Amino acid sequence: MAPSTLICDTDSWQNLKTHVAEIKKTHLRDLMNDADRCKSMMVEFDGLLLDYSRQNATLDTTNKLFQLAEAAHLKDKINRMFNGEHINSTENRSVLHVALRAPRDAVINSDGKNVVPDVWQVLDKIRDFSEKVRSGSWVGVTGKPLTNVVAVGIGGSFLGPLFVHTALQTEPEAAECAKGRQLRFLANVDPIDVARNITGLDPETTLGKFVVVSKTFTTAETMLNARTLREWISSALGPAAVAKHMVAVSTNLTLVEKFGIDPKNAFAFWDWVGGRYSVCSAVGVLPLSLQYGFSIVEKFLKGASSIDQHFYSAPFEKNLPVLLGLLSVWNVSFLGHPARVSMESNGKGVSIDGVVLPFEAGEIDFGEPGTNGQHSFYQLIHQGRIIPCDFIGVAKSQQPVYLKGEVVSNHDELMSNFFAQPDALAYGKTQEELQKENVSPHLVPHKTFTGNRPSLSLLLPSLTAYNVGQLLAIYEHRIAVEGFVWGINSFDQWGVELGKSLATQVRKQLHASRTNGEAIKGFNFSTTTVLAKYLQESSEVPAELPTKLPQV
Repeated sequence: MAPSTLICDTDSWQNLKTHVAEIKKTHLRDLMNDADRCKSMMVEFDGLLLDYSRQNATLDTTNKLFQLAEAAHLKDKINRMFNGEHINSTENRSVLHVALRAPRDAVINSDGKNVVPDVWQVLDKIRDFSEKVRSGSWVGVTGKPLTNVVAVGIGGSFLGPLFVHTALQTEPEAAECAKGRQLRFLANVDPIDVARNITGLDPETTLGKFVVVSKTFTTAETMLNARTLREWISSALGPAAVAKHMVAVSTNLTLVEKFGIDPKNAFAFWDWVGGRYSVCSAVGVLPLSLQYGFSIVEKFLKGASSIDQHFYSAPFEKNLPVLLGLLSVWNVSFLGHPARVSMESNGKGVSIDGVVLPFEAGEIDFGEPGTNGQHSFYQLIHQGRIIPCDFIGVAKSQQPVYLKGEVVSNHDELMSNFFAQPDALAYGKTQEELQKENVSPHLVPHKTFTGNRPSLSLLLPSLTAYNVGQLLAIYEHRIAVEGFVWGINSFDQWGVELGKSLATQVRKQLHASRTNGEAIKGFNFSTTTVLAKYLQESSEVPAELPTKLPQV
């Protein structure tokens, strides 16, 4: 496919568009009766089992999707990524997060250099440092051990590590390794988040490490939060404490040292690490290793590497990431499903009288507090789909923070974005404006904002219990008004009941299979297969269940 050709202009794309009409005639209850089809839509790899038989797709659909992948040169693009080519063309960078979890003896090049040794040099440094902190050989400025960690970062420096941490918190081995330790994440610039993160912590004894994560050490929210916490440490323990109580994940050693952190305690990552793909770098590995120990985190890295190799080498029909990606393309671009999950009782397909609606009802609600959203989904709302936005702000912070020498208070910084983003969405930025600013021609399309994107702003005087009650009622009634206009029932949730009913049948089957060894019966081929796999893999569950509580 030539660079100037869009994928939608290919025959493969057009074949899929034509194919939609055929799929619209099918129903999953009929498709699920075809055992051969269901069997072909099951893929197993490294203990994982993917069953995509409940997609609105036939074998012909998947074949056409594979043809689309060929037209898009998907395999070539995967290879180019693994080969370290600069596929991030607007920033002229490689995209090599796979190198972050590659085996020590792997060879992955960027600009002619094998980057894997550099990765492992940092990993070894993290292993050494985290073991010193966890063993107590590295202590705070007063000589007491440091047991807790606050990781300061935003966007990919927060979301990914938090995801892993959330998953590991109740995993028995990891929980055992984390006993007596805490890991907290500070991302939002709202001072409330600062208050939450330092609550219960003593700078002298329980402040493990403030891990400041910022590639350039200039990210506004992160650095303001970092300065706030530096002040908290310094006021309690003196300025010299910063070097013993704060470390950095950054490439800007000059600013790290200027901040007061010993450059020896800075952990590097590279420009070929994208923000949303950085959890396997020091961004995530450092705080997670301090919490759980490096050996636990190394298992996480190995799991990621297993999928990396599968993605690189498996044929498309057995390739889990490729299948999931192609099915997403099918759902979004051809079937018109803009999201995968919506949980709101306005998501109805019939009127209150049971008449099928000739339009879509319900909304997909999502959001983030404060400036977090700017580093997670604002790209989408500015330059992707048009998504009406609600901006909710509070005039008075519950926990105001002022720092001498700062231009504005922390809450003012937060609210600056509250006022700016609605205007940015409404006005946008034209190509002509960018050209006047002498933006490079090849970047103009990427930096153009169409504007004309709707939003509303709601400003509260404060956030007392009274105001919270107000806010709740506003949105309750808003849902009701919408439902009244649509002619639907906004107050029931029958969509969850069918699943509950079917779960009862599964529950009975699990009990019968575990206690009496009864064969699985009464389910379709797919459910029968996956249930059998589940019972096999969880065979350690005793038939007669004793009392056993979580080991956390």
